[in-house]
Amino acid sequence: MLWFIILGCLIKVFVQIELGRYTVTNGKTTLEAMDSVPGPRLRVSWMVWFWVVMYIGSTMQVAGMMGGIASLMVSADSGWHLALIAAVALACIALLLSGRYRLVEGVCIGMVVLFALFTGVALGSLQFTEFAISGSDIADGLKFSMPKDFSTAFGAFAIIGVGTSELIYYPYWCLEKGYARFTGNNDNTVGWLDRALGWLNVMRWDAWVSCAIYTSATVAFYLLGAATLHSAGLEVGDEGMVDTLSKMYETAFGPTGAGLFKVGCFCVLFSTVFGATAANARLFADAVPVFGIRQYASDDERHAMVKVGCVVLLVLSFVIFALFGKPVTLVFMGAFAQGALLPFLALASIYLLLTRVDRRLHPGLVWKGFLVLAASCMMFIGAYKAVEEVGKLFTANDARHGKRRAEETTK
Repeated sequence: MLWFIILGCLIKVFVQIELGRYTVTNGKTTLEAMDSVPGPRLRVSWMVWFWVVMYIGSTMQVAGMMGGIASLMVSADSGWHLALIAAVALACIALLLSGRYRLVEGVCIGMVVLFALFTGVALGSLQFTEFAISGSDIADGLKFSMPKDFSTAFGAFAIIGVGTSELIYYPYWCLEKGYARFTGNNDNTVGWLDRALGWLNVMRWDAWVSCAIYTSATVAFYLLGAATLHSAGLEVGDEGMVDTLSKMYETAFGPTGAGLFKVGCFCVLFSTVFGATAANARLFADAVPVFGIRQYASDDERHAMVKVGCVVLLVLSFVIFALFGKPVTLVFMGAFAQGALLPFLALASIYLLLTRVDRRLHPGLVWKGFLVLAASCMMFIGAYKAVEEVGKLFTANDARHGKRRAEETTK
């Protein structure tokens, strides 16, 4: 399934850039864009209601990652496990409410980069062990094939690279980084067109450089796991998650690898919880006027609601983990919700491009072709999963009927 991992990282960039294009040129948020999509409405658009389901799922993911952070330090059975999750939540709340998280952001980015490089070195070192990856392994991984059970692949597709939630977050960062503000309102002047073209070019570089980095890191991590964990018959589950994952690095670096993995994993998970909560809090604040609950009189009121969102979401994540307590399961429950929304988000990006973006800022036919291809792939994957689930229901139903007939025959 190496081909599937690469595909999942690459094709969503087209949707990301189109959502960003709409925001930069119109100054509107993602939720406002989704609420303008045609179709049934119940106070808000059907697509916004679909997003609500995904939003709950993304909160589950944050809860699972918080549980993963605690598992790096103590056993899940330890009485300290929940206390550490609470400490992570409180630390994030304090940093987000203070607004002074540039240092944390810089440290986390640095550690994530080091962890990615460390993964690349581990993959290279693997070539001198019994788990060495051959050219035929790579060729086999690039052949089109589907697993018998598509559930894990479907969940992975939604969250690798630019995940569905990140596609929705991205326009908010375009607004906060000033792309839309510096472009300004469309006054049909040459100056506005030049500014729009310039900031759209910045956005494209932003997206494609990020794509190159995370695709390389994701592929390296995937190959490392496929070569070590899969070959050894190990599965990553709720029990012993950290010990299982660390074996990827122990194979290349010995006992030291486990310690390095835990440090790198902490930085990756903490920065993800931190960044996801900051983004989700902005969506929380944006949902208030979209649902017509209240309108903000000033930016200060909106910022105050963002802070409320930070507290509410992290407390909710803690409660979710306290109730369910299964980090991997929580992450994949959120992934399934994201995967279901992804095809509709891709179609929405095409609709916004064709109906809401100034024609002078449209991309060429080749780009539009790739955008349609990306959306088609997402729809195919979503439909494939839906058919698989329906097939499971029919199989289970047939099995129940068969059992009932057997019991009646016996009687």
